[in-house]
Amino acid sequence: MTAATVFSIANFFAMAGWLILAGGVIFNRPYWRDQVAGTWWPLALSALYAFLILFFFFKAPGGFETLANVQLLFTAPWAALAGWIHYLAFDLFIGAWIARHLMQQGISRWWLLLLLPATFLFGPMGLVGLMILKTAFASREETP
Repeated sequence: MTAATVFSIANFFAMAGWLILAGGVIFNRPYWRDQVAGTWWPLALSALYAFLILFFFFKAPGGFETLANVQLLFTAPWAALAGWIHYLAFDLFIGAWIARHLMQQGISRWWLLLLLPATFLFGPMGLVGLMILKTAFASREETP
């Protein structure tokens, strides 16, 4: 199997996880949101990441000590794939955490229409959006 094939499979798997997360939010199914999309799906991607790191990372050129070495590291297809799967796993995990946290705070799930796509596409921006939203709602509650 090639790195490109594993890339396609991992992307499809991650997209399925995001659809499960969205369904868990839309239909108010905490098990699907928290356990399936929030735990098991990221864990499966993390296991694939660990496999790729074990078998391919140490054979790749480059490293983490300089930007030039990080760039060199990501010229190796299997190392770049591992890096991509790292993003897929963490973004889905954080997306589910954001959804769970927002729902536990009693903030309307409609805000997730903004936060989840931001997290899916730009990871940390979804987290920043959640913190801004929490601050805005907290200040509303404190206003007499």
